[in-house]
Amino acid sequence: MNGEILLVLLIVTGLLAKSNLIAMAASLLLVMKLTSLERFFPAIERRGLEAGVLLLTLVILVPLANGDIQWEDTLPFFNSMQGWFSLSGGALAVYLNRYGLGILRSQPQFLVGLVVGSILGVIFLGGIPVGPLTAAGLTAILQFGYRLIFRK
Repeated sequence: MNGEILLVLLIVTGLLAKSNLIAMAASLLLVMKLTSLERFFPAIERRGLEAGVLLLTLVILVPLANGDIQWEDTLPFFNSMQGWFSLSGGALAVYLNRYGLGILRSQPQFLVGLVVGSILGVIFLGGIPVGPLTAAGLTAILQFGYRLIFRK
């Protein structure tokens, strides 16, 4: 029953924070749990991240597929500082995500803090919760910095 209560709290918090994604995800999991479909949880846990990344990648690539962005339009962009910043930002993000995935696999208890932190970021900073993986990557950097400074 503890899991159901936490999911309901996440639904309420997501609604109050106007974070439909968190509310919908918690709602879907609650419905699955209450209808005895929790046998699919391991598959979601194992493959859900890949499915989410696939969907995000599809969304990002749609303008290319639609022809809204032409190859000729992109070449000059990479001769600018903005282009190099975008390349660097993309590379840094996936590098951080690698460490984030490591944290989530080795210390799953971090997930609660990441979700609550994401909700707080939505409420107080107007952020958009695109996923815990990047947040976990930033957590890995903060953890590394803490250990480096305090030698722990």
